[in-house]
Amino acid sequence: MTANLNNQFSDRVRRTAIATVVTGILAVPAVHAHPAGNLILVPPTDLPAMARQPGESMFLYATPDDKTHLYIEQDQGTRLSIFDVTDPSHIKDEGSVQLTARGPFDFVSSLGSQEELVRFRRDQGYAVLDLHEVKGPTLEEAHGLTLKSPTTPLRADGFVVTSWAAADQQPIRNHQVADTTHAQQGNRLFDLKGVREEIANNDTGTTFLLAEGGLYVIRRPAVEAAKKFHDSAYAGE
Repeated sequence: MTANLNNQFSDRVRRTAIATVVTGILAVPAVHAHPAGNLILVPPTDLPAMARQPGESMFLYATPDDKTHLYIEQDQGTRLSIFDVTDPSHIKDEGSVQLTARGPFDFVSSLGSQEELVRFRRDQGYAVLDLHEVKGPTLEEAHGLTLKSPTTPLRADGFVVTSWAAADQQPIRNHQVADTTHAQQGNRLFDLKGVREEIANNDTGTTFLLAEGGLYVIRRPAVEAAKKFHDSAYAGE
C-alpha cells in the first residue's frame, strides 16, 4: 500500500504537501497537523454533534453581515442542520429546523439573495427554501415549474431545466486521505467512505465533504490567515 502511494506522489508534492482532490484519493497532511501546515483534515468527531450525522445534500450561504453558513439536509429531507463556518477553525452549531419535505432533495440554484431552489429526487418536483430567517429557513412549494428533469444553474442569474430524464440521487464515492507530511516514514491513510458531495468556500480555501460518517472539513490555514489579514486591513481603512 505504501509503495503504491509513494509512486503516486512526486518528490515535489511531498516537499510542499499540496493537496490534490480527485475521486478516490485526497493527499493532505495528518488530521492533527501543526497549525502552520498547508492543510488540515478535520473529522466529524472534532465538529459539533450534528455534523456527525449522515446527510443527503448541503450548500453554502453567505449573509449580508459577511457570515457564511453551511446547511446540511438530513433525515431524508425532514431536517436541516445549520453551521456557522465563517471561521473554519471554530465551526459553530447554529441549530436545526424540521422541514415538511416529501423526501430527500438536492440544492439546485439561488433565486435572488434569500431563496434557494431545491429539487426532490425521484421526479417529485421542486420547492423553494426561504432564507430570510437564516437560522429558521422554511420550505415552500415552487409554482410554475412543470418539468421534472435535471436543472443547470446559470451562475447567480437563474437556471435551465431540460426535458430528459435525471438520476434520482448523487453518485457515491470513496476517498482515501493520504498524509504526505512525513512521506519518508510512510504515508498515513484515512478512509472517507460514501462521499456524496463536495463543496468549497474559496474565500477561506475550505473544502466540505459530506460522507457516510458525517461532515469532513479540509482547512487551509494559510488562506484563512490571508483572509483575516485582508478583512482587518479593509476594516481599518
